[in-house]
Amino acid sequence: MYVWPCAVVLAQYLWFHRRSLPGKAVLEIGAGVSLPGIVAAKCGAEVILSDSSELPHCLEMCRQSLEMNNLPRVRVVGLTWGHVCPDLLALPPQDIILASDVFFEPEDFEDILTTVYFLMQKNPKVQLWSTYQC
Repeated sequence: MYVWPCAVVLAQYLWFHRRSLPGKAVLEIGAGVSLPGIVAAKCGAEVILSDSSELPHCLEMCRQSLEMNNLPRVRVVGLTWGHVCPDLLALPPQDIILASDVFFEPEDFEDILTTVYFLMQKNPKVQLWSTYQC
């Protein structure tokens, strides 16, 4: 587990837009070490971090990152892209979905977009802030 290059780019983008973040509902998908989500939380957003429910070590990494950054109120949920689960159904409407470096395996693209589409049904004005490497 490490910080992917585009996570730094997305974190910088969040910092640049930090004045628009307080009070926003933000979900980071595929969070891993969670740099963008942590920056959003430090800027006042109401953040939920998520990673695959099938990869408990990734969820634990999210929790450790939150602990190291003194963010005890940020939730961590297991969401597997393309799967409808109780945690996905229970999510409140989001204002921003963060997706850093999630578009790297073409076979995952449809599942990622299916999950994002489902979240968009809860708030059609939700924004997807994504970074990826070519």
